[in-house]
Amino acid sequence: MHANPAAAALIPANAENLYHVTRNDLPLSCPMPGMYLWNSHPRVYLAIEDEGGRSKCSYCGATYVLKD
Repeated sequence: MHANPAAAALIPANAENLYHVTRNDLPLSCPMPGMYLWNSHPRVYLAIEDEGGRSKCSYCGATYVLKD
């Protein structure tokens, strides 16, 4: 159990190599707004729509796939 209930809803940043995102997540950034930031890299924005629906973060290597 988390001491801070609000922190329990956050997603660990850089914990996975593949994330499926929707248009509701645009503009897309890595780490995403709902992720812990303290142990991550600087936020970068990914042009997933311009890259055919698939984008890779240059910092952590996470791949994001846009699902309609």
